[in-house]
Amino acid sequence: MAREGRHEFHGDRRRRRTIVFGSLTIVLMIALGIGLAAQVRVNDSENSLDSARPGDLLVLLDNLGRREAALREDITSLQDTLATLQQEDGGSGAALTEARERLDALSVLVGTVPATGPGIVMTVEDPRTGVGSEVLVDALQELRAAGAETVQIAGSDNDGVRIGLDSWIAGSAGAVVVDGQKVSAPFVYTAVGDPATLAAALDIPGGVVDTVARNGGQCRISQSEQVTVSALRDP
Repeated sequence: MAREGRHEFHGDRRRRRTIVFGSLTIVLMIALGIGLAAQVRVNDSENSLDSARPGDLLVLLDNLGRREAALREDITSLQDTLATLQQEDGGSGAALTEARERLDALSVLVGTVPATGPGIVMTVEDPRTGVGSEVLVDALQELRAAGAETVQIAGSDNDGVRIGLDSWIAGSAGAVVVDGQKVSAPFVYTAVGDPATLAAALDIPGGVVDTVARNGGQCRISQSEQVTVSALRDP
């Protein structure tokens, strides 16, 4: 009887792990899907957003905020689950390691933890005050399309704003606002991802580098084996 009881216990634990990892995978896929969908919506509807009523924009921002809040709740739940697994497994095992890695990836996506890895730092100089929010949005979209895992934007008067699922950039040249915070030139993008791919995406003919130059600015892009995105999203 004791042997059967132990078999039952281990079976229950395996079933819990299967449910946990299945949930982790689903949550991560949803998060990535939201990010990609948000990117497509921005690319396809920039003109409509420009002409949208303030009330409609507030509804859009509120919906995105609710989605990010839901992801944060999922992170909290996953952290509790990990704590339970650590108690059961003594903090070891391939299953627990996989769970941690998936939780870390989701946390980076939402912007609740710093991120370090290979990537690029792009500095946009704007001596003639000709670079407005539309240019900065283009730069962000190019980085996302090139596979940037996470991005922050800093300015001369700001240590950095972490880009999240509901981030927004607005304002004319000289009065740019990112997520409600004023960001002044030079604008510094720090992005984690494949350095060569990110740099190439920004420097394609007619791309971000050329657009900045047409507006009287200049881009400097440096590739590195390790960059740090330290800004965090405010819960």
